[in-house]
Amino acid sequence: MLNPLWIRSAVALADAGSFTRAAAVLDLTQAAVSQHVGQLETRLGPIVIRRARRLEWTPAGLALLDYAREMEAADKRLAARLADTDALLGALDLVTPGSVGLLLYPLLLDLQQAQPGLAIRHRFAPDREVIDAVVSNRSELGIVTAQPEDPRLAATPFLEEPLELIVPVGETVGDWRDLERIGFIDHPDGQAMATRLLSRRFDGNPGVRRLPVHGFSNQVSLILEPVARGLGFTVLPRYARQAFGRASEIQLVDGVAVVDTLWLIHRSEWPLSARAGHVLRHLRDRIGDKG
Repeated sequence: MLNPLWIRSAVALADAGSFTRAAAVLDLTQAAVSQHVGQLETRLGPIVIRRARRLEWTPAGLALLDYAREMEAADKRLAARLADTDALLGALDLVTPGSVGLLLYPLLLDLQQAQPGLAIRHRFAPDREVIDAVVSNRSELGIVTAQPEDPRLAATPFLEEPLELIVPVGETVGDWRDLERIGFIDHPDGQAMATRLLSRRFDGNPGVRRLPVHGFSNQVSLILEPVARGLGFTVLPRYARQAFGRASEIQLVDGVAVVDTLWLIHRSEWPLSARAGHVLRHLRDRIGDKG
């Protein structure tokens, strides 16, 4: 690796046009500047030809000056990135569970339209993948449904989201036999969510696994499609139900509530970027407006 002090002397020589002026700019002796150029020429071959009235840079010298400009530009980019003072430029990665993701994604698109310099990359994933993405620095922000215990993560309450029992429009649910008659539309978290909610509403029930399963989908935006078509009921978080486009074809069954706290997570060892802070303020303001 070339000594940065040697490169600095070569750049000053090119800008000043003489060894004397370059030495004055650098507050060095002319002999020191000559020595630095000599060290470069030992490594690279001739870089500058000393004419009577001017200096002529060789191809190796011009390549060295290009390299110096690239290094200077890279230094400026690094300083700007570390300073992180511009909240409206650059990329931000966010990973969330599907239901709250359906709530947040349109709000993130609104922000990008208003601030085109932001590039927000939003991905849906279950809790374990969210935690892994944040811990491994693939994502600056994540949202999970349970507070993590990993000391590398800072976790703060972000939202509350109730679980809901959702049936086709016109259906009535008075007891467990109605659920058996309607049938269950399952999804990756369906058994766990239904067990948590239905065990509180129907005390002493034989268990969700005993219900007839009339369908399954692993796409959160599609789980309510078979419900709307009258094929069964399901249990989902509220934001998934609110994002469904045909609300008139499904029906919420009121009853005992199970409310989950959603946790915002990020690495605890360093502060959030200015971009992340800006995005979070936007989301909290917009979610507050919706509430």
